[in-house]
Amino acid sequence: MQSLFVSHGAPNLVLHNSAARAFLAELGTRLTRPKAVLVVSAHFEADRPTLTSGAHPPMIYDFRGFEPELREIVYAAPGAPDLAAEMADRLREKGFDAALSDRGFDHGVWVPLVLAYPDADIPVLVLSVNPGASPADHLALGEALAPFVDDGVLVIGSGALTHNLGEMVRGGFREDSPAPDWVREFGEWMEERARVGAVDDLIHYRERAPHAVRNHPTEEHVLPFFVALGAAGTPARAERIHTSHAYGVLQMDAYAFRPFTG
Repeated sequence: MQSLFVSHGAPNLVLHNSAARAFLAELGTRLTRPKAVLVVSAHFEADRPTLTSGAHPPMIYDFRGFEPELREIVYAAPGAPDLAAEMADRLREKGFDAALSDRGFDHGVWVPLVLAYPDADIPVLVLSVNPGASPADHLALGEALAPFVDDGVLVIGSGALTHNLGEMVRGGFREDSPAPDWVREFGEWMEERARVGAVDDLIHYRERAPHAVRNHPTEEHVLPFFVALGAAGTPARAERIHTSHAYGVLQMDAYAFRPFTG
């Protein structure tokens, strides 16, 4: 098993053909079937690591202005209460003030999963991010969960490699607009540093990567990347397994993380 980062895009990604949608639709067929999926969602924010523990998580339609049929989608995967409790105990042993919640599946969860695992027959639980904590903190959070990856849990960090919606609106970008240089250069820096296992550069991306703050005015959509990286074990490296763009400024890249072997 391995850990992944995916860019989940807008909720209506599931409705319209795109390179990112096609990638997610075949993703499940490329992976060993996991015993459970842990999604680290950019849309689940908490001031301490929080895991969903309900047996039947409800749907969360955390958006507006999109097609009404999106609110008819129900991803009825079971939860994993026992696994959530076990993960919370593990995190507490590692010094994290972990909590449990009955929260449901936000679109950072169900958008990729309804495409990758449409049968909804694999238990799913969700882990929060904390925008007040650093990338290094999230890397350590993932490292604490690495034994669960070894035991067959698929960890998916669900966010966006670039995420500046303000620039998207102000710049008048269309769905098929090319990526501007400031998006492309950031994406290529992340790929090169991840490929060679330059973890220190990655956790300090905000100071070292070109146009980092412009691509992530707030960090919640990139923090799942670091949890997934840590869950692969330390040191770890990455392979970019998909790259495309939406609306110019949204880089829809996906990564697979594995232990670094030289």
